[in-house]
Amino acid sequence: MIPTLLGISFVCFLLIQLIPGGPVEQKIAQLQMIAGETGGADASKVLSADEIANIKAHYGFDKPFWERYFTWLVNVTQLDFGNSYSYDKPVWDVVSSKFPISLFFGLTSFILSYLICIPLGVFKAVKNGHWSDTFSTVLIFAGYVIPGYALGILLLVLFSGGSFLDLFPLGGIVSDDFEEFTLLWKTLDFLHHMCLPMFCFMLGEFAFLTMLMKNSLLEETQKDYIRTAMAQGASYSQAIWKHGLRNALLPLATRSSEIFTLMFTGSLLIERVFDIDGMGLLMYNSMVSRDYNIVLGMIVMMSILGLLGRLFADILYVVIDPRVKL
Repeated sequence: MIPTLLGISFVCFLLIQLIPGGPVEQKIAQLQMIAGETGGADASKVLSADEIANIKAHYGFDKPFWERYFTWLVNVTQLDFGNSYSYDKPVWDVVSSKFPISLFFGLTSFILSYLICIPLGVFKAVKNGHWSDTFSTVLIFAGYVIPGYALGILLLVLFSGGSFLDLFPLGGIVSDDFEEFTLLWKTLDFLHHMCLPMFCFMLGEFAFLTMLMKNSLLEETQKDYIRTAMAQGASYSQAIWKHGLRNALLPLATRSSEIFTLMFTGSLLIERVFDIDGMGLLMYNSMVSRDYNIVLGMIVMMSILGLLGRLFADILYVVIDPRVKL
């Protein structure tokens, strides 16, 4: 995990430094524009070489690449990701302010997906070839191929704003008079705002997990131990639920590694459609504005949690199937 993390950090740090239009260039352009507008001078000559050198020193770009990387890496080991160029705040403060909404999306979609997809996948495996299996497959794949943001726009037209129905708000996460509500009404108001974006957010994962569960279980039903259980008097359903289900859960355990990165879950287009200020929008804005510290900070935090998630999945393999050894 440690060399992998070092490799990720080095490659990302290098690539981000090579992108033109960084904070130094943006600050120089901003000062030149202000000086040109206020003083009427030639915008290309308003900053001296010493002033430009001071700007580079302020952002740390007066040092060679390797020195900047190791300085940044040492600070990261102390959980110091630097300051955001755009927000003029510590990166941790900016990123953590987006945690609650993104964590809600990630955790809720994770729990709902597994609670629904595992029983539905088992049902489809048991009813394989039945009309109910075919009908549900058509619905699942129809939902899978529709982009989440496109579905969001459609749902807003149908169920918000009054064009057809006015059942849900057009966007945001709470109402304007949210602070005046009681705790119960605050909770209901928040959930009311989250219904449509949550549905769009989890639809693709829902389809994937359901079909993964079904196909994994169907593969297990072809093995000898299932036929042995049925030969000993167990019904087909009993053989699946008591013997095949546990082994069929192994592929889904791989997906469970994402539980550690739930707080970074975000979808830019869905967030834009529903006017939600989450992780996806923060990462996009930071990349556009070349806010290197936020981009690198989010990459490092996601990488650490992602690697811990892989370790969690490996341990979960052993819990599910004792034949698997660490």
